[in-house]
Amino acid sequence: MKEKKYLLGMTLNELKDVVAEAGLPAYAAKQIADWLYKKKVVSVSEMTNIAVAKRDWLGEHYEVGAMPPSDLMKSVDGTIKYLFPAGKGHYVESVYIPTGDRATLCVSSQIGCKMNCLFCMTGKQGFTANLASNQILNQIQSLPENEKLTNLVFMGMGEPLDNVDELFKVLEILTASYGYGWSPKRITVSTIGITKGLKRFLEESDCHLAVSLHSPYPAERLSLMPIEKAFPAKDVIELVKQYDFTHQRRVSFEYIVFKDLNDSLKHAEALACLLKGIPCRVNLIRFHAIPNVPLESSDVARMEAFRDVLNAKGVVCTIRASRGEDIFAACGMLSTAKKEQKG
Repeated sequence: MKEKKYLLGMTLNELKDVVAEAGLPAYAAKQIADWLYKKKVVSVSEMTNIAVAKRDWLGEHYEVGAMPPSDLMKSVDGTIKYLFPAGKGHYVESVYIPTGDRATLCVSSQIGCKMNCLFCMTGKQGFTANLASNQILNQIQSLPENEKLTNLVFMGMGEPLDNVDELFKVLEILTASYGYGWSPKRITVSTIGITKGLKRFLEESDCHLAVSLHSPYPAERLSLMPIEKAFPAKDVIELVKQYDFTHQRRVSFEYIVFKDLNDSLKHAEALACLLKGIPCRVNLIRFHAIPNVPLESSDVARMEAFRDVLNAKGVVCTIRASRGEDIFAACGMLSTAKKEQKG
């Protein structure tokens, strides 16, 4: 029997092709989009304003493709890490982070990752596949706390701009009036700086940007992030400088602070120099230890001194609160465990 295709994750244009194939009027594409993204149905049979015979035909060839999480871990601070199925024997992680009046979901874009950053557990898995738009959007749509979400960050497993076509379909659905109708200002896409994808993102999207930096010095960044060789931070920053971040759209730079490696005041001064002229924010992040990696997190006093130097130099800098440490909320831990369990 032919495998059914998933409707969840399809853009309005793709749904127009589906209704044409089904012999339905063009306006039925909008009706299906309403069922999927506004009413969040889980079955084609629930689409009651579509004629029964056509609904049956749709049900034979398509399914919604909304899949609940297969596992979860809950932190003492309310952070919840969910594991979602992503094809045969594969899983991806999403982390739900409630804070006061905000509820943020950290979303994955790939199974594994090609980038192999020293400090990242996902990179240790190697790369398996890009997630399809269905698998990315399912993490949001099938989240038990979906209705509470205020913000999305594409900072989970994988490099979003290495999967740019599927990412853009999801961003369209999230922000379009036929989809979730979210403001792009509620969404942040993180990247280590893949220039081709970044250029397209900066030109075609109004979502916020976060760039993973982690060192102002090329050789040191290369020791942490092999991507520095192909896409040097200075080139990424030059590209960012060509776009306007003085209004509502924001750019931030992520900086994991490692003890005795990149946490000196000299690093802070070099970082301020590198980012000069960009209206941005630097987020200092505590390192969550991962197995077999000799890196340690810097202490609070050094992080505060680092922050103070940046602020004094005119670069807005904050220390991000560490969340979910007791459940290894940094991505890659739960899916690696699940993979080993299955193996």
